[in-house]
Amino acid sequence: MWTLSGFADEISPDLDGQCRVLDELGVRYLEFRSAWQTNVLDLDDAQLDRVGKTLAEHGLRVSSIGSPIGKIGVADDFEEHLRRFDRALAVAALLEAPYVRLFSFFLPAGDDPASHRDEVLRRMAALADRAAGHSAEHGVILLHENEKGIYGDSPARCLDIVESVGSPRLRLAWDAANFVQCGFRPHTDGYAMLRPHLEYVQIKDAVLATGEVVPAGRGDGEVRETLRALRADGFTGFFSLEPHLAAAGPFGGFSGPELFGVAHAAFTDLLVEEGIEYR
Repeated sequence: MWTLSGFADEISPDLDGQCRVLDELGVRYLEFRSAWQTNVLDLDDAQLDRVGKTLAEHGLRVSSIGSPIGKIGVADDFEEHLRRFDRALAVAALLEAPYVRLFSFFLPAGDDPASHRDEVLRRMAALADRAAGHSAEHGVILLHENEKGIYGDSPARCLDIVESVGSPRLRLAWDAANFVQCGFRPHTDGYAMLRPHLEYVQIKDAVLATGEVVPAGRGDGEVRETLRALRADGFTGFFSLEPHLAAAGPFGGFSGPELFGVAHAAFTDLLVEEGIEYR
């Protein structure tokens, strides 16, 4: 049984609006990134209390904290970023999220990624160590997402990060569209090497020739091939809708209620066609 989730702030900046659409679609989880046009890590305790109560009223749970951790330059102040990461861990515990999404730092344009490898690995290891020591009661797992322009934007460098850090607290989130926009065919170029470390799947697709983001199965993200392989491998976990069908940027995207529904239908149609059960 596979479990659907989604970046509900792509529906609306208003949390009640997010929840209403998820209710209509029958989605019982969300990947919490923002509400009321405020990033999850910048919500104060009173706002987070309101979030928790609103989600409980709708019977919704949080699959992951969609944090911006690691979306700073590789030479930017890391000590201050670690304090922000502490907030991410605290929010994950408060909202009972099993995962926190993060990234492996933007590189200066034109630089050889290899020249920044040691610093990236130092930072990623520090984040994993911080998560391991944060709380014995809430064993959160960190999910590295392959974003454009960061060290881990290729399958090979994603593998390098997770194997070199070697922490059970650091796993991989798979984003097919981001791989496509970096010039890769995700399943062909990356699935076999990354599957042992793959924990979570972001659902969006893209066209290789143009980079345009499209609903799942309508681009070059090899979504159907990946679904078949995951089923054959016995994968169980979250599939998080991140459509980006109306707008996209380095820190998020937007679709609106109608296009979010289009993205949901495109993905669930694929699951039905493949005979894959989901909830």
